[in-house]
Amino acid sequence: MRHRSLLACACAVLALAAAVPALAEAPAATAATTAAAPEGHAAFTYKELIGLNRLGDPRVSPDGRRVVYSVTATDVDANRRSGSLYIRDVAGDAAPVRLAISDGGANTARWGADGNLYFLSGRSGSSQVWRAGADGANPVQVTDLPVEVNAYRLSPAADRVVVSLAVHPECADLACSVKEARAEEERQSTGRVYDRMFVRHWDTWNDGTQNHLFVQDIGADGHAAGDAVWVTRGFDGDNPSKPFGDESEFTFAPDGQSIIFSAREAGSSEPWSTNFDLYQTNGISDDGAFVNLTEANHAWDTGPVFSPDGRTLAYRAMARPGFEADKFAIFLRDVATGQTRQIAANWDRSADSLQWSADGSTLYATAGDVGQTRIFAVDTRNGAVTPVTGEGHVSAFDLTPTGIVFARDALNAPSDLYFKGYRSRDAVRRLTDVNPSLDDQIFGEAEQFTFDGWNGETVHGYVIKPAGYVEGQKYPVAFLIHGGPQGSFGNSWSYRWNPSTYAGAGYAVVMIDFHGSTGYGQAFTDSISQHWGDRPLEDLQKGWAAAQSQYSFLDGDNACALGASYGGYMINWIAGNWPDAFKCAVNHDGVFDTFGMGYATEELWFTEWEYGGTPWENPRGYQEFNPANHVDRWQMPMLVVQGERDYRIPTAQGLSTFTALQRRGIESRLIVFPDENHWVLKPQNSLQWHDEVFGWLAAHLKPAD
Repeated sequence: MRHRSLLACACAVLALAAAVPALAEAPAATAATTAAAPEGHAAFTYKELIGLNRLGDPRVSPDGRRVVYSVTATDVDANRRSGSLYIRDVAGDAAPVRLAISDGGANTARWGADGNLYFLSGRSGSSQVWRAGADGANPVQVTDLPVEVNAYRLSPAADRVVVSLAVHPECADLACSVKEARAEEERQSTGRVYDRMFVRHWDTWNDGTQNHLFVQDIGADGHAAGDAVWVTRGFDGDNPSKPFGDESEFTFAPDGQSIIFSAREAGSSEPWSTNFDLYQTNGISDDGAFVNLTEANHAWDTGPVFSPDGRTLAYRAMARPGFEADKFAIFLRDVATGQTRQIAANWDRSADSLQWSADGSTLYATAGDVGQTRIFAVDTRNGAVTPVTGEGHVSAFDLTPTGIVFARDALNAPSDLYFKGYRSRDAVRRLTDVNPSLDDQIFGEAEQFTFDGWNGETVHGYVIKPAGYVEGQKYPVAFLIHGGPQGSFGNSWSYRWNPSTYAGAGYAVVMIDFHGSTGYGQAFTDSISQHWGDRPLEDLQKGWAAAQSQYSFLDGDNACALGASYGGYMINWIAGNWPDAFKCAVNHDGVFDTFGMGYATEELWFTEWEYGGTPWENPRGYQEFNPANHVDRWQMPMLVVQGERDYRIPTAQGLSTFTALQRRGIESRLIVFPDENHWVLKPQNSLQWHDEVFGWLAAHLKPAD
């Protein structure tokens, strides 16, 4: 699921070592040997990956002079991560400074129009909004609410803050909500009772709370003034949306006198609806009155941002109800008249992260584009679209009076901050180096290639040489299959499935952006729906053949396939429909029985769109490409990984895969993480995961001579 859902994960990891006995009985393999590296340098491995610092959330000060950002450090031995806030001048070469407020815990830093720095911290015992000076000095607690703040946004004048709190919506006030939560904790019985769906979502069982918005006035001294007003009282739904929503889903009106928020009404249809609308509150009041600004559109509307003059509301919207991977188009709404128009309608990319230029003539957005994720400038008058950044993956950006600060990563580099002026000829300047140890690492050289795939259409893929590549030598291959399925490998960094760790262990890597991938036009993305097993499989087969034809260093007879989520589904599908292609496979949280998924997964809009209806309305759509129907042809050794808190692809799917393998006598191994969801997040669990996956590959792919 592309946006925050089902099959979203790119794949891979590996190791190159002497073969060991069948791993069905063997303990976890030790780290493998790496390829030869230049003197003084070492090939990048998964152990370095797990311990890297992670940069995110850049925010530029109102005057454009400084940028504050977060850096998350990992202590693998202690099995924990911790975050800090850093600040840096946008101009010049002065080193970044870690803010002292980080010592008490600080995250989600936001600049106020008053020049102060606001942030979330749990230093008072629960997550609340705090304020500090522009240099992070003299922190003052702003909110003192009995419920933790999970997201917030400041008013244009920084005299108010809207916060999101998880509350019991049937309660009359926060005190009641706290009492309900306490009573639930103290209850001696353990049974959960539900009378409508979404009983669990992503990795959490429904606890009866919803995310609701409250507005708190801020006094001149920085402390809260008066009681917080429950502005979404009576709305049956979450804001931000669970589990990955943030403050981009709500904002103050320009005068600070009302809130616009994006939300989906829960009711009885929430698990199969993608109908998010933009609502406006009736001032700053708790009367439960809202105006639906996008009622005419029954698909997804989100990301409201006002123009600098306050006259225009920009937002993103999909067109097809029930389809989470539809194109996000850009719309402009005249605040005074309510008239709405789409801009850049012919731009065949899905927009994200809208920001206005200071003069209101341009909207800046990120979008996937043929393997890259770029910033684009969209002219609000004529809809002309111009790329601003080049290669790499831009994950976040913020505007200054003279240019753009953005976070960018790539296949061979984790995220750092960069600056680029608005003129096309302006050079890109690097602002941070949060992982200086990587200067002594070597990465495999990556190249994008094309071939004729399904229907004779152009399909893109990547080949990565092993670190320490030697001309004329052949190398075993890790063939990675991305998730989504509406996703893309692209020129980007990953902390879970990182192709550079394969290259660092001496493998060549092949990755195919098959039909259904994003960034190649909406028709290309659409082509996988109700075609999970034919069109993408054809692309994978043709792409694998094309890669071997174009790159002589690939040892096509010595390869393993790896995939997660939809990629894991494809591993199961390949096992029964291309069974002799690979020496082994790794299947992480993959779908085994598509028919069963129609009843077991939580976000039903996904399965009902992808398989053409409900299981009883269109059973053929669920069975046509069902891996469970082809187990009789399975023969490939397979490592199966399952997170027990993965409610997107529940545990039974992984257990069924392992059962099928074991019952057929196929070499197989099962790893279950009882405390992980669709991803493996904890440092020690990540280390174990990598050890197991690399060991499995090392057992089946012998090093090249």
